[in-house]
Amino acid sequence: MSKIQPRLKTHYDTYVRPKLLEEFQYTNLHQVPGLVKIVLNVGMGEASKDQKLLDSIVEELGLITGQKANTNRARRSIANFQLREGMPIGASVTLRRARMWFFLDRLLSTAIPRIRDFRGLATRSFDGRGNYSMGIKEQIMFPEINFDDVRKIHGMDLTFVTSTNKDDEGFALLRELGFPFRGEVPVQIGATA
Repeated sequence: MSKIQPRLKTHYDTYVRPKLLEEFQYTNLHQVPGLVKIVLNVGMGEASKDQKLLDSIVEELGLITGQKANTNRARRSIANFQLREGMPIGASVTLRRARMWFFLDRLLSTAIPRIRDFRGLATRSFDGRGNYSMGIKEQIMFPEINFDDVRKIHGMDLTFVTSTNKDDEGFALLRELGFPFRGEVPVQIGATA
């Protein structure tokens, strides 16, 4: 049984790693930052009152990522929000290894170009430790989601966790992987320099 190497992983190994090694003058190949995981999170306060809404969120995340979503539950009770400890309040998925690379490839090549009035990703969304977060307003930008089957349009948060703890190195990694940041010329995957 042969495993298919994700296209973006091949691009990372072939072009991105050597370029970052040269750009930041690393002495060891293992110092080059890499992508560790991608976390997708959907917070839905109404999910505690509507079980079918929560089921649809879990199903949509499963379609988008190819992996079963976990249900997030409230850690403590908050009376003003009519929230009790243990109530379901959303869903999340953590992607690693090949699934992460396949998802990232689909996100960059098909989903992000479908965003209406897209002007590029914000460069200020780094957390100070080299990780990048972004929000999506509508889940229907993913081609796997059938608009007729959507119960409610909702957004989601995506967090890209890198192996570096510096924002400039994380930015360089994501830029070279093809993230369309504002004011940057997007990198063509598979194109030789």
